[in-house]
Amino acid sequence: MIVGVPKEIKNNESRVGMTPAGVFELVKNNHTVYVQSEAGERSGFFNHDYQQAGATILDTIGQVYAISDMIVKVKEPIAEEYGLIQKGQIVFTYFHFASSESLTKAMIASKSICIAYETVEDEDGTLPLLTPMSEVAGRMAIQQGAKYLEKPVKGRGVLLGGVPGVAPGRVLVLGAGTVGIQAAKMAAGLGAHVTILDVNMKRLRYVNDVMPSHVVTEFSSEFNIRKLIKTHDLIIGGVLLKGAKAPNLITRNMLKEMRPGTVIVDVAVDQGGCVETTKATTHEDPVYIIDDVVHYCVANMPGAVPYTSTVALTNVTLPYVLKLANMGWRSACNLDKSLAKGLNIVDGEVVYEEITEAFNWEPVLA
Repeated sequence: MIVGVPKEIKNNESRVGMTPAGVFELVKNNHTVYVQSEAGERSGFFNHDYQQAGATILDTIGQVYAISDMIVKVKEPIAEEYGLIQKGQIVFTYFHFASSESLTKAMIASKSICIAYETVEDEDGTLPLLTPMSEVAGRMAIQQGAKYLEKPVKGRGVLLGGVPGVAPGRVLVLGAGTVGIQAAKMAAGLGAHVTILDVNMKRLRYVNDVMPSHVVTEFSSEFNIRKLIKTHDLIIGGVLLKGAKAPNLITRNMLKEMRPGTVIVDVAVDQGGCVETTKATTHEDPVYIIDDVVHYCVANMPGAVPYTSTVALTNVTLPYVLKLANMGWRSACNLDKSLAKGLNIVDGEVVYEEITEAFNWEPVLA
């Protein structure tokens, strides 16, 4: 199979879909790999690294798309890429279709094979290709939240860890999944007081078992959220519904109940966000303020630490890339039920139910 690795062109996206190690494995399996020039530079991987691993370097993104049977990337295609995608071409990346009707319609029109990292699902319900980026984003949420709590960037002026004689900052984490657990771990490590909410009591019991005593749990309800947002300095949105739009747990009118300078980091922004006032931002212009509440809603948070993120992501995607290349997408998905759940759009038809539900479309499932 001919595999193409384009350079990411989304604003400030510095990750790359494959490392030289991945290229080496594909070439060892008698596949051909084309990498766009400088695709990996911002992650610390250079053209000569890919060439030494067996890849051929192409100058433009158009050349990579035109020659490849399968495109392996990180973020969803943006408008400039829509016209480059070919009928029957496998595109293996994060898509988050439920948050973008225009992207969904473009991929339907392309009649390509869209396999989404975020909906590949193991038998136990875990999402192996989403987990490493959720780990990065959860940890970064505290790093960024701590920064934007500083007064020069309109935060409350609170140091999360506090100092002797001054109480630590208070962090509210919505969701005890991978993002929430990692955020709680980082916040607790800084010495903050952490409250983590979820509707799954098993997850809350797990948090109680593994976290220190200054991480407390409460059941997630509108009543509890309204109570807690009044007293917490940093709020992390880490709610995920697999392949579907995130629920709005914090509405616009709740912002008025928060103290001025409260910071919201909505990690669920890729899926529409779990805060009603969430709108996607970029690393170039990451925050905005509504009702004196600072919103940090960068849609590709892990892109800010591209070396760590690229290696973490490709560690888990490479086995699936090899399977797709060795067997073709039909055989690979027939034999691997986890990978089959990654199929979102096939030959112009939506085959993942949550996407049609997100847009209130009639299902066209096979």
